[in-house]
Amino acid sequence: MSSGALVPTQHHASFSDVVYAHFAWWQATRNGGHDHAERAYHDVLKRFEEQHGRVVHSFWCTNLESGIALTERERRFRRRVLTLHRETDWATKQFPEIAAQLHRCDELAIRARTVLTGVRQRICLQLVAASAGHLLSLVDTASSPAATAEVRIAVKEEQQALGRAERYYHQAANGQAEIVYVAGMAAVAVVVAAVAGLFLRFEWKVGVAALIAGAIGAVVSVIQRINAQSFHVDYDVGRPYAFFLGGLRPLIGAAFAIALAFAFDSGMLHLPIASTKTKDEHLALVVVSFLAGFSERFAQDTLASVLPQAGAQPEAKPK
Repeated sequence: MSSGALVPTQHHASFSDVVYAHFAWWQATRNGGHDHAERAYHDVLKRFEEQHGRVVHSFWCTNLESGIALTERERRFRRRVLTLHRETDWATKQFPEIAAQLHRCDELAIRARTVLTGVRQRICLQLVAASAGHLLSLVDTASSPAATAEVRIAVKEEQQALGRAERYYHQAANGQAEIVYVAGMAAVAVVVAAVAGLFLRFEWKVGVAALIAGAIGAVVSVIQRINAQSFHVDYDVGRPYAFFLGGLRPLIGAAFAIALAFAFDSGMLHLPIASTKTKDEHLALVVVSFLAGFSERFAQDTLASVLPQAGAQPEAKPK
């Protein structure tokens, strides 16, 4: 096949066009007539980069029309997005185990590109591209049975490398989701405090303190779990949903806090304090409200103690 037949006529070039043009240039270089093929390859590469961004990492097979490339494109607000491209069907048709690992690279690259941003995205996609390039290099020269056996051994090692890349992705994605979650909590906690301040004109200071203390308790609870590395967010659902879940947390804490404050203030429950001063009782209510927001289990168990025992059987009368 001539190199001129490999150059597409349309303005934009796909990654397959780049792979074919690169392979034609490589073959022409080995045959000593690469000028035309080199110009054709750089023309196709230029049109590909105009659409998909600059190629920052690549691997090209030398025996088959296959390759992988990582492109970087600048978006709005100087945000850079990396994308993994690959054309490997020719190289991996005899190696289904490598094809499976390359599909694993595709899945991880898509998730990293969609979920991660900034440095985390760059690191994760560089790791994926390195693994994909290494996997492709294993089959590029594997023609003898001995080489095939070596490939199968090397694939197991590359599976471990991909496992490390996946663990990095999960840690990075969870860290980003935690930031969005905390931002949602902080935003709603501020709104709760502002709305609670409106009730000051009604001389309802106990309720205002309970709402604010419950919201703060909820925020502190999550921050403590994040610091202990025991908090996990479903990061694959997107940032808006993580922000929404974070906003719910102080609302739940404030709701439990105000319910407990009413229960203690109305006499349904009794504060375990010796002092009868009003100021001390109000301070105790603030503490209880904070605990209600901090621990949903504490709030639920305390409120449940107000209700009569459900399903209690009456005592049997002696005959």
